Amino acid sequence: MKVKVISRSTDEFTRERSQDLQRVFRNFDPTLRTQEKATEYVRALSAAKLDKIFARPFIGAMDGHIDAVSCMAKNPNHLKGVFSGSMDGDIRLWDLATSVRLWNVPIPSLMASDDSSDNEAKPLAVYVWKYAFWAVDHQWDGELFATAGAQVDIWNHNSDRSITIYDLRLSSPARKIIMSLILGPNSPSVENLLVEPANEDCNCYSYDARKLDEARCVHKDHVSAVMDIDYSPTGREFVTGSYDRTVRIFQYNGGHSREIYHTKRMQRVFCVKFSCDASYVISGSDDTNLRLWKAKASEQLGVLLPRERKKHEYLEAVKNRYKHLPEVKRIVRHRHLPKAIYKAASLRRIMTEAERKRTERRRAHSAPGSMPKEALRKRRIIKEVE
Repeated sequence: MKVKVISRSTDEFTRERSQDLQRVFRNFDPTLRTQEKATEYVRALSAAKLDKIFARPFIGAMDGHIDAVSCMAKNPNHLKGVFSGSMDGDIRLWDLATSVRLWNVPIPSLMASDDSSDNEAKPLAVYVWKYAFWAVDHQWDGELFATAGAQVDIWNHNSDRSITIYDLRLSSPARKIIMSLILGPNSPSVENLLVEPANEDCNCYSYDARKLDEARCVHKDHVSAVMDIDYSPTGREFVTGSYDRTVRIFQYNGGHSREIYHTKRMQRVFCVKFSCDASYVISGSDDTNLRLWKAKASEQLGVLLPRERKKHEYLEAVKNRYKHLPEVKRIVRHRHLPKAIYKAASLRRIMTEAERKRTERRRAHSAPGSMPKEALRKRRIIKEVE
């Protein structure tokens, strides 16, 4: 009698070291795995829940200022350093890795400086203008810089409710739009096509530099004026800081925020910045502190093993595949909000709905064509100046 047996070489299963992984044989024939979609759905649901469990975005705070932090600046050639300026004129350089102050400009009669005279900082040039400066930004690889106050200059960039795009080769404004809102700081994307101004109406508007007659996207969720905005170095996200004491992260084409950060002690946020590697967010607020956050709340810090990295990538892909399903969508979108912000958001929704109904009733009782419908993307624009 002939008996057929499965014969395999022991060399294929013998491990050279005890730390080596056992070899596992898998058959990827879809006919043998009829429950594949159900299994992946359960994995996506578990991944969404695990993201909530391990969401610990706050890393630490850097204190030392004696007045509200009003502005920040980063050096694209230095990954760990960030400059901060406070309302009293104090300027400090921080090391984000250690949360230690590396250097500061001492304020006469208010702060004690080092005994060594070599540490005293002296300005290379002083620019005096008839308006107070609220923000300044320098070209990464050029000699031009822009200042913002009652008016914004390149010294030629106006903030009189307008957004102006300058052609640096001609030293003249190329295009300009005038809005019905007071604008805050704005941030261009790395592609130099999108301009994102912060506004007093709690929204942010993305404008395409090639088509300024309407906003490309309206980003909502804040319940108070947006004070600052900064694009990620990748150009796919931007962070905003608001007067409602929250920090939010938006997708460049998303109407609602992906993340919201807040603490009990954090007051009105005046400035926000993405780190140069797009992994962290720095915020400066009215309580004299700088706070360091993770750009992804549940991201694991430190060096990942190759298997860990592949596992995270797989779970992220599965979660994106099933993010439209109700259970996964509910868990991914859920955020805990402070009571004051939750109530303000509810009131804002009621007011928006009431305004919409009032406009519809006026249109219904008006002559046909006398009240044309106007999208929110165009509603805030008064005119465009070529």
